[in-house]
Amino acid sequence: MRSAVLFVCLLLGSVHLLAEPILRWAADPNSNAPYSFFTPGKALTGFEYEIINAVAQRIGRRAEFVQNDWSGLIPGLHRGLYDCVICGIEITSEKADEVDFSIPYYFTFEQFVGRRERPPITSLDQLRGEKIGTLDQTAALRMLEQTPGVITKTYDQEISAYQDIVNGRLSGVLLDYPIAKYYGAPNPMLALNGPPFGRIAYGIAVEKGNSTLQTEIDSALRDLIASGELRNVLSRWGLWTDTVAQAFNQPAKPSASDSEYQAFVANQGGQTKFWSRIHIYAAAGRLLRRAALLTLTVSITAMAVAVVAGFVLAVGRVFGPLPARWFATAYIEVIRGTPLLIQLLFIFYGLPIIGIRLSPFLASVLGLGLNYAASEAENYRAGLLAVPVGQWQAAYALGLTQSKTLRLVIVPQAIRFVLPPLTNDFIALLKDSSLVSALTMVELTGAYHRLATETFDYFGAGLLVALIYLLLGLPFVRLARWTEERLGRPSARWQMTNHK
Repeated sequence: MRSAVLFVCLLLGSVHLLAEPILRWAADPNSNAPYSFFTPGKALTGFEYEIINAVAQRIGRRAEFVQNDWSGLIPGLHRGLYDCVICGIEITSEKADEVDFSIPYYFTFEQFVGRRERPPITSLDQLRGEKIGTLDQTAALRMLEQTPGVITKTYDQEISAYQDIVNGRLSGVLLDYPIAKYYGAPNPMLALNGPPFGRIAYGIAVEKGNSTLQTEIDSALRDLIASGELRNVLSRWGLWTDTVAQAFNQPAKPSASDSEYQAFVANQGGQTKFWSRIHIYAAAGRLLRRAALLTLTVSITAMAVAVVAGFVLAVGRVFGPLPARWFATAYIEVIRGTPLLIQLLFIFYGLPIIGIRLSPFLASVLGLGLNYAASEAENYRAGLLAVPVGQWQAAYALGLTQSKTLRLVIVPQAIRFVLPPLTNDFIALLKDSSLVSALTMVELTGAYHRLATETFDYFGAGLLVALIYLLLGLPFVRLARWTEERLGRPSARWQMTNHK
């Protein structure tokens, strides 16, 4: 009886979860503390993570996270991959032309960070002639660009910018105060040595015209502010400042201890130990296995597309009618003359404008496959033209048609010329699959960024992921050598051995 009751309860709970509306929200969790980021325990956390979950609860939805690169967050929103974006996005007139914003949930300022021995600055004009780092699409970048004489360097990851101060590549970094506090202040070689610059407001971005969701989010945020819950969240993360207190007209004193910030700093310091990092890398085995499997699946599927499409292009270019030859030639030249990353972004974010919406996996496979089809077409064309013309003449003398000659005589002989470069191209494609991380795919390169930002160690994590790429590609390297020995021309060693 108890088992039956338990079963019914579980069933009802499952039905409730399936029926509960979902709020799909996006962020870039790589090097994204304290906004939304993965802890070494692989749990997603951050003050924005807590805010969006509280918002979702208040509007009667279940929050569901979607990972995307920083540069693809707004395009992904336009594409309908998620309902909203919360990732430290500054409310500006330029961005307001693209998306609609909620009311601000946080106010802050730009903070300069330099080496600890550097005298504090009082104005950005003091940075003239110096290399200063920041992130793309930020208010800090606009400030630096408007300051004459400053040499601005943009980065994809905050942690990389601050590390370059330590490495001597930058004189300092100008970024939002939360970023500076979490990535600059804990470093004993760095210091927050400048006053607040400007004033920034963060908002939750929704698709233009989605006034219903925007109104619901605004109502939830007002309740979070009025109830003091938002103050509690920001206080625990060490982000309750005079700026945000004045903006919300609330007491300047934090309502709780900065426990989350202290835990972050302690965890960051602990990860400098060798065995601590080894433990974290071992714990990341599941993430790396999934990423490696995805990388291999995308690569093999894309290569299958490239083989088929490349063969069609080669046959069309060599034996097809004039329009087919023109099309094949134009396709090959255009694809080989444009960057693969641009092609991937165009397929994923550009095609939806004309009604073609592909999943991240399908867009990745098609992008890689159609790109490598151009290279494969040239390999096949070289193989087809390498078959002696006498083979054609002999086939015609036996009464074979052109299609049968091609299928039964020419193609089998061309394969021996094509297979060695084909296997080499697959190895190249396997490495180029790292670019699909730009399409919300967490493959090996995406896993590398995540692991490196969790451990604050790009060196060790880089060696580990590079080793996995090597292990994935090694069987195909051996296959390439085997095919060259079996199907290629006799090697110099073979000729020397047999002609002594």
